[in-house]
Order: sequence, then C-alpha cells, then structure tokens
Amino acid sequence: MNEIEQQKQFIKKVKELNNGKMLKYTILTMGCQLNENDSEKICGMLEEMGYTLTQNIEEANLAVFNTCCVRENAEERLFGKIGELKNLKEKNNLIIAIGGCMMQEEHILEKIKKSFRYIDIVFGTHTLHKLPEDIYTVLEEQRRVKDILNIDGKVYENIPIKRNSKTTGSVTIMYGCNNFCTFCIVPYVRGRERSRKPKDIINEVKDLAKHGYKEIMLLGQNVNSYLRSEMEAIKQGKYVDENDDYKEINSFAKLLRAINEIEGIERIRFQSPHPKDFTIDVIEAIRDCKKVCKLIHLPLQSGSTEMLKKMNRRYSKEQYLELVNTMKKMIPGIKFSTDIIVGFAGESEEDFEDTLDVVRKVNFEQVFMFIYSRRVGTPGDKMPNQIPEEIKHKRFERLKELVENQIALNNKEYLGTIQKILVEGPSKNNEKMLTGRTETNKVVVFEGDTNLINKIINVKIIEDHMWYFKGEKV
Repeated sequence: MNEIEQQKQFIKKVKELNNGKMLKYTILTMGCQLNENDSEKICGMLEEMGYTLTQNIEEANLAVFNTCCVRENAEERLFGKIGELKNLKEKNNLIIAIGGCMMQEEHILEKIKKSFRYIDIVFGTHTLHKLPEDIYTVLEEQRRVKDILNIDGKVYENIPIKRNSKTTGSVTIMYGCNNFCTFCIVPYVRGRERSRKPKDIINEVKDLAKHGYKEIMLLGQNVNSYLRSEMEAIKQGKYVDENDDYKEINSFAKLLRAINEIEGIERIRFQSPHPKDFTIDVIEAIRDCKKVCKLIHLPLQSGSTEMLKKMNRRYSKEQYLELVNTMKKMIPGIKFSTDIIVGFAGESEEDFEDTLDVVRKVNFEQVFMFIYSRRVGTPGDKMPNQIPEEIKHKRFERLKELVENQIALNNKEYLGTIQKILVEGPSKNNEKMLTGRTETNKVVVFEGDTNLINKIINVKIIEDHMWYFKGEKV
C-alpha cells in the first residue's frame, strides 16, 4: 500500500471515531500562495475525516495553523494566537495542530517544546500528507505527535483537496528551491527542487476545467526551472524515464503550451519565476499561448548590482532590464509586477537609488514591497552593516510614493477602455456589486447578476479608485 492509500485508511478511521459528533475545525493560513494551496489540501483531508469548517474559534474542536517563516512578525502573530487557545483547549478539549514552514526551524520547535507544551501535533512541510495519521494518534492514543522530516520530502499525488475559489484553481507544479538567496529561509524549510510529473499536472488542470474553473495559477518557488533537476538526472544517467513521463513535456515552456490546449481553461497565470532562468523558449510560449496572461511577475528584490550579488540573485541590474526589454519587444502589451526588498544588509543610498531607477524604467503594474526582515539560519542574518529600522522605513516610504505615482498614471490608461473581466463573486465591501479581475490582475467592481460569476465578460472602466476600478457591463 502506498503512502497516500495508507493515509486514506487513517481518514476512514478518524471518520469512524468522529461519527455522529458534529465536530468542527478552524484553520489559519499564513504566507504565500503555496501555503494557501497546502491549506486547501489540509481542509480536504479534514472534511473527509468528518470535520466541518467554522470561522468561530470558540466552537472549534480542532485548530490548525499553517505557518510561514518569511517574515519575522509571523512568529509573533503565531505565538500570540497559540497563547489565546490555552483556555479553549481546556474548555473544549481542543486539538491544536501546527504545520508549515516555521515548523522546519529548530529554534521555533525549541520554543514550542518549552513554552507551549499543550500543542498536540507539530508537522512540517514534508509531512503534511500524514495529518490523518497524526490526528488518529492523538484521538486514539491520547499522545502528542511531532512529525518533522529534515530531508527533502517526496512528491505525493491524490491528496484530497477543498478549494477556496470557484474561479481560480491553484496548481503546484514543483516543490522546494535550489537558489539559496541570502535573505531567504525557503530552501532550508522546503528543501531542494522536486517537480511533479507533467501528466499529473495536466490531469489536475483537466479536472479543474471539468468542474468549471476558468483560470489556473501554476505555483512553485521557481517555476521556470520546472523539471530542470529531473532532466539533468536523466542526462547524467542517474534516472531512467522508463514510463516516458518526460517524453513530450520536459520543460516549463512545453508545460505552458500543453495547458494552453486544455479546453475550458481561459486564463493561465504562474508565479514565481526567477529572472536568471527566464529562457527564450518560455518567453516564446508566453507570446504564442493566447491563454497565458500577459502580466508577468518578475521579482527584482533590488535594482543594485552590488546588492543583487550580496543577495545571491545571480543577475545584474543591466541583465534584469535587458530581460524586460526583450520581453517587451517579443510580447506586445506585456506588463510586469515585482517584489522588492528595502534595507537589506549593507544597502547604501546609491544602492537604493538604483532600485528606484529600475522601478522608473520598467514602470511596473504592481509592486509588492517588503522591509527586510532578518531570518535566523540565513546568511543575510549574519551579514555586517545591518540597516537601522528608521532608514529602512524612510526608504520604504520613498519607494511607496514612487510606486503609487506610477500606478495613478498607469490607471488613467484604463479609463474608458473595455476590459475582459473574470467575475469572481460579490464584492466584499458591497454585496450588491460584483467583483472580478482584468488579465493584468486589476480589481474591477460593477453591477451585475450573480449568474455572471465564473464567466469572462466585457466591462467598461468608468472610475479609478487607485487600488480598484469601477466599471459597467457592456
């Protein structure tokens, strides 16, 4: 019996133990879209075990925290939340489970062991699939479970999943990262790159299309190195492709082209790629595939070549700008979003000005800005010349001002235009309005009937509200 079949047996056992008890669970997800996708799998397993979701922690019988360790304040938030649950645990016999990236960090595990002994289950990024077994152990044997692997995990298929969105289906295509950027903890907590087999990804996307999904988001720490490790292993004779798994699709570019042919899917997005791995065949695939959105997330992190060296990004300012210009020439109308870190160790005023210069030249559609947060276990944490918080915040405000001025100018180009909008559902702020997104990921609210949800329709942009547009159905 394989690992997932074994876990499905534990799902049945827990369901039998829970039979007739009307048990509820709550889940808190921190971090990136990969974490969100992991949480969808956690919810899928829990619901097959007989638990139903509640947003009210007071009535939960099981609380799951799916953690992220990219930002320092995530630790403070997590421990604050756990502290709040101590009384509920005693009152409701609450089972508390904590998983995700943060659980792969030794200093976090030590803190949990010392200060939060009432936590029942601790599981890591490589053992998420074993949650049914962990819960069964707690219920049946009344003992705590620590389920952490410090080696690279395997790729497991057919884990139950409960999707949050009815319009966009997230599909993880690979796990882990080989890049070791000096500011980033991810390779240490998610392991080396492991790619899913193309047929498994294609089958998942076809299943999403069958269930009415219009948009697919392909996820990975570095999507454009998809299958690189596997193809290198085949080339070196370390692995034999006995089942022709990689005969037709052996790169990210070919995967994009294959998904583009799947009937029912109308939009394809992906993140995050790495600029150093953005090869011509991927650019050509974006150009040729009508369903691939022409908004590309291209993380910059810094515009300074000197800082990029310190970050171990393996491209220069000039190479990044050259890549952007190549893509602009090859793909008419392409737009970019990016990530930028402000105040990494040793960042001078000149370095920061280089970042502002790149922002001006590229004219990003969206910028996700972060003040550098030191992470224990990364080279960046041990670097000299850490930037004072006051300087970081001042630089952040300057970047924010530039970005907001650019967005205000870019938004004017949308006014009066007709955009194709994927309708997601009622607006969070006004249930009488619908909300959706343009191909360039701009939020648009407009009046319309709920039967438009999950359809792509034409909407005229009539008002600009900085972070969203108001439109009218054409």
